[in-house]
Amino acid sequence: MTKTAGFSDFEKEAMRQRAAELRKEQSNKGSKKNGEADVLEKISEMSDQEAVIAANLHQLVKTIAPNLSAKTWYSMPAYANENGQVVIFFQAASKFKTRYATIGFSDLAHLDENDLWPTSYAITEWNSSVSKTLTKLIQRAVA
Repeated sequence: MTKTAGFSDFEKEAMRQRAAELRKEQSNKGSKKNGEADVLEKISEMSDQEAVIAANLHQLVKTIAPNLSAKTWYSMPAYANENGQVVIFFQAASKFKTRYATIGFSDLAHLDENDLWPTSYAITEWNSSVSKTLTKLIQRAVA
């Protein structure tokens, strides 16, 4: 049996951030404005390119799925249903030290297609093609 080192510093920080978000949600129960402000604050902290992507995603979700509320989830922009469960989220490449950012959909998104379908999409820039594809995905996700 091999011994594991436990959680990395990055994982511990993500757990601390999530615990803080949950405490904040409890104290602000029912307030969509605080979630919106939190998401916009997180977007403002991103690099220029990631901020453009996240801001455009934010606007697209607000337009297509106004029933979803903005909130942070593990310190990332996310969009939740009326029960507070995340349906769509954005992961900045800089936060995870990865090559590209991703837009993800939880199992609550209605993207099911046959026996296999993607739930996460790599994104490097925002353009009309990306906007068109994400519009269709978001519409399906909340259908």
